[in-house]
Amino acid sequence: MRKMLWYAALWVLALSACTRGGRDEAVGEEQRLYEQARTYLFPLPATDSLRDTAMERLGARLYEEKALSLDSTVSCATCHPVAHYGVDGKPVSEGIMGRRGTRNAPTTFFSGYYLAQFWDGRAKDLEHQVTGPLTNPNEMGLPDTNRAVSRLRRSVSYRRHFLRVFGDSVVTYSRLANAIAAYERSLVTETRLDAYLRGDLDALGPDEKAGLRIMLDKGCIPCHSGTAMGGALYQKFGIFDDYRRQLGHVVQDSGRMAVTGLEQDRDVYKVPSLRNIVHTAPYFHDGSVSRLEDAIRIMGRLQVGMELSGKEVRLIRRFLEAASVPSDSLSVDENGRLLRDRGALGG
Repeated sequence: MRKMLWYAALWVLALSACTRGGRDEAVGEEQRLYEQARTYLFPLPATDSLRDTAMERLGARLYEEKALSLDSTVSCATCHPVAHYGVDGKPVSEGIMGRRGTRNAPTTFFSGYYLAQFWDGRAKDLEHQVTGPLTNPNEMGLPDTNRAVSRLRRSVSYRRHFLRVFGDSVVTYSRLANAIAAYERSLVTETRLDAYLRGDLDALGPDEKAGLRIMLDKGCIPCHSGTAMGGALYQKFGIFDDYRRQLGHVVQDSGRMAVTGLEQDRDVYKVPSLRNIVHTAPYFHDGSVSRLEDAIRIMGRLQVGMELSGKEVRLIRRFLEAASVPSDSLSVDENGRLLRDRGALGG
């Protein structure tokens, strides 16, 4: 009888050790996943989600100002509405008189974290980016930046705003650009991914962590790195195959080569942000793909040379949902301005 009790005690101890070992192994894997993710991904700084300055408030008004277009029908917000995550949902946007652009309008959210602006990086920062849409004949269509300044100078309200922000009421183009850029830098949203990256390992669920693991193992995250999960480097679109063949393209676009003149930059574009990606369809520089699942599969083939399974695509989407703020949690005021202090974490 004693021998049987002794064997039973040994069995319980062994079972306990196995259970504890399995639990320790799971905890170890969780920690390894977190540490690997933190090598590439960074949480939104807490101060960035709380900023609210007079400069940003002026920029928000200018962002919505249609008088900055030739016929006073188009503003920055026309193609980049804040209530829709900084995109208009069209393959290419329409400017004054219904004129159409040639590339998909990227989101303005998290644009302050990019190494440069536009798909081809032709503007070094947000201040320089402002000039492009204002004077593009297919977008806002002004003949030059002086026209924008002269229109604002006629407004008593704007002169008061400039006085409040800059200490005098002089309206200049550099001040206009600085204000819009300041507002665009404030367009950030915090999600459960940020909580996870700050150390709350329970902020992501099992499927979301599995999707993160797949993106790390397949080599997706190194390109979509940083706080914005993109925008930090340029990459050739179509490393393992010609994207035109994959997407059935007929429109020719040389990418960054049009800026640098270098053959090595043909089909090279700035890597887009994955923040709020579930809300920013259609995808790619030409807006040719409307479903995120299709975009994920295409990226697998073109960029990492792999055919992703249906399960892998589903899990990657689940992870990307954790990096996106749900539609019912995106708070915007009556003027279309993002209310960052009310934004809820993705759930």
